Amino acid sequence: MKILTKLLSGAALTLSMTLAAPLAAEDCPRGDLDKRFCDVDGDLVADTPTDPADQLDPDTLIFAYTPVEDPAVYKAAWSDFLTHLEAETGKKVVFFPVQNNAAQIEAMRSGRLHIAGFNTGSNPLAVNCAGFNPFTIMASKDGNFGYEMEIITYPGSGIEKVEDIKGKQLAFTSPTSNSGFKAPSAILKGDFDLLPERDFEPVYSGKHDNSILGVANKDYLAASIANSVKSRMISRDVIKEDDVVTIYKSQTFPTTGFGTVYNLKPELKEKIRNAFFNFEWEGTTLQAEFEKSNEGQFLEMTYQEFWDVIRKIDAANGVSYACE
Repeated sequence: MKILTKLLSGAALTLSMTLAAPLAAEDCPRGDLDKRFCDVDGDLVADTPTDPADQLDPDTLIFAYTPVEDPAVYKAAWSDFLTHLEAETGKKVVFFPVQNNAAQIEAMRSGRLHIAGFNTGSNPLAVNCAGFNPFTIMASKDGNFGYEMEIITYPGSGIEKVEDIKGKQLAFTSPTSNSGFKAPSAILKGDFDLLPERDFEPVYSGKHDNSILGVANKDYLAASIANSVKSRMISRDVIKEDDVVTIYKSQTFPTTGFGTVYNLKPELKEKIRNAFFNFEWEGTTLQAEFEKSNEGQFLEMTYQEFWDVIRKIDAANGVSYACE
């Protein structure tokens, strides 16, 4: 794959956040993890603290889903699953509507978010800076998973192929998004020798639905988006399929990673994990929403394996996981 063999120059993306007090262990292995964390088993995610006094067992669990579209839509979509999660854990569960990726990461980092789905591109930042422990993604009933990054335009825009973006405008979502920024940046540079500012005007919409609607309404000439979001918007009649035209489609990437914050009590982590894997999708609000993108189960995964390609894209883009 071209984008993995061509390193890109550019300033590193740094997530600026206030550090909490470091853990007492001074020599624990941690790799790219923030200095608050240890990774003794080498799985690239933060270990659960060994001291029970450092483990969380909150009365109310806070859940957040990645802010790709209108939070109100997803509060309803997740309602049946959260009821199931309450039954499995014996705790109250509250849906926390987040407006952007940075706010979601900061909420977990500061201890205000316990269970979450982080989007593809922000998973590494959530893992390394906030102690996120992802363990599952959504998949189709036959086990297929993932989505593709697409560069879209509207009919009659004058853009028929990627090279036509030169001298024009391209909408990204946010710097932490894989399909909304990281992957297209690597692909445009490595495969087409196109750089933002030098070759085209970059603008930022904030979210995938904003980019897709912006193109459909002819506010943006072109945009890089996750096609899973586009599929759900077409299914909900938010846009029509022929409102947009795809001029580029990438390889398949892992979709949203779900998991917990690192310092929940192990027995609580296990109950949450079981709740994902024993959830019956049939007839639920979760099925009603996510079957639109052909998803119907939670598939077990590891960050170390499934996010390998994303970490390589980050390395090619000069992305740093340093927390300040």
